[in-house]
Amino acid sequence: MADSSPSTVPARLPRVPRWQSVLRSLALAKDPLPVLEATLRRFGDTVQLYIGGVQKSILTQDPGLIQHILQKNHRNYAKSKFTQGFARYVGHGLLTNEGPDWLRQRRLIQPGFHRQRVAGLTGLMQEIIRETLAPLTSQAAAAGGEVSVPAHALMTRLTFRIIARSVFSSNFAAAELDRVAGLITEIQAFYVRTIRQPYLTPWLRLRGRFRYHDQLTAELRALLGGYIAQRRQANDAPNAPARPDDLLQMLLDVRYEDTGQPMSTAQVLDEALILLIAGHETSANALSWLLYLLAQHPGEAAAIRAETAAVLAARPPALAAAPFSFEELPRLSRALYAVQEAMRLYPPAWMVDRVALADDEYQGLPIPKGTLFSLYIYGLHHDAKYWPAPAEFRPLRFAPGQPPLVPAAYAPFGGGPRLCIGMQFALTEMQLVTLELLRQFEVELAAGQPPVLTQPLITLRPKGDFELTLRLR
Repeated sequence: MADSSPSTVPARLPRVPRWQSVLRSLALAKDPLPVLEATLRRFGDTVQLYIGGVQKSILTQDPGLIQHILQKNHRNYAKSKFTQGFARYVGHGLLTNEGPDWLRQRRLIQPGFHRQRVAGLTGLMQEIIRETLAPLTSQAAAAGGEVSVPAHALMTRLTFRIIARSVFSSNFAAAELDRVAGLITEIQAFYVRTIRQPYLTPWLRLRGRFRYHDQLTAELRALLGGYIAQRRQANDAPNAPARPDDLLQMLLDVRYEDTGQPMSTAQVLDEALILLIAGHETSANALSWLLYLLAQHPGEAAAIRAETAAVLAARPPALAAAPFSFEELPRLSRALYAVQEAMRLYPPAWMVDRVALADDEYQGLPIPKGTLFSLYIYGLHHDAKYWPAPAEFRPLRFAPGQPPLVPAAYAPFGGGPRLCIGMQFALTEMQLVTLELLRQFEVELAAGQPPVLTQPLITLRPKGDFELTLRLR
């Protein structure tokens, strides 16, 4: 790394005047990354501004300050009203919950994501990956050896199937899957707009847009609630078969240590909804960006294939075509490095918010109670002080023997006690998708595909979609 120490926060922060924030609010709503990049280039790593010209906030990409907030003094920092406001649409699951209730839920659900359970899901993940890729293999074979696909749609469908089967042990019908994905996208885009352009709230309310999106939320919850009700009925039926070993059953079976009681029906629905949203949305985005990068860097794809071939060659001949085992994954690290580097360049959680619960200070900077922070993970991941040639795709940054990362300079899954509960699940899933896709196909950008732009909503996704050409190997 180019530097081993975080930048120093000035005791008096530079400030973007409110009027400038108002003037930039339309540009910020349309595409925030260039606006934020320009602001930090001008004012430094930490600056005070007004979100949408209304809400005072401290924007920072300083790793030391980010670590202070997320880890070292995390008890003093809660998710802000912006994240908590999302609970209107997704409920009070782990993503939006706070305080003792969040801690209680986290302790209850954490065992569902321990290493052994993820290891047990690798076979299911690979089964779904192969099921999803099989029609593409057939189409390519029938069309001279290649097929073009919309990358983000493919990865959304694949990752949703994986998390849906992991949670519910059943496939959603194709129409339901598409509807759920569409509902999530539409609700998320609307909520982000209300944050970036808060002055539009009266107009949006007058036009009934809040009521409309509440109706979409009710539809989403009804779809998932139906699956949960079916499971409860199956569990209570006479001579019921063995209960599925999935995440929904785990949510239904766990009991609070202090009361011995199960979660309420509403809480199960909230947690299941969060697992579905977080469990496919972030992975779909990260994999889409990874395919975009690998299509432009065939040497990296070749390195992954070479490592895969070496691992397969060490197997007994009878197992040459068998799925990868969880124990083999550490020897297939080039795919994991590529995933990690894609999440550096395009972190799904590109911005994290926190609010100070009490007065604090950092490096002489006073932090009054109520201070809102916007932790700019995308900017941190592209800071040349910590990443040589930060715009380049270099997966071997994450290989053993490389200079150590500055603490908190890499935070695609957050940090501290609220580190994403599904991190191991997501990394395993994305590694397996990468390995299987590259084992079957060469990956190229479709002819005439323009550069892909970012769409920073709650997560960082491609704007629109982009076409990949998959060529049979």
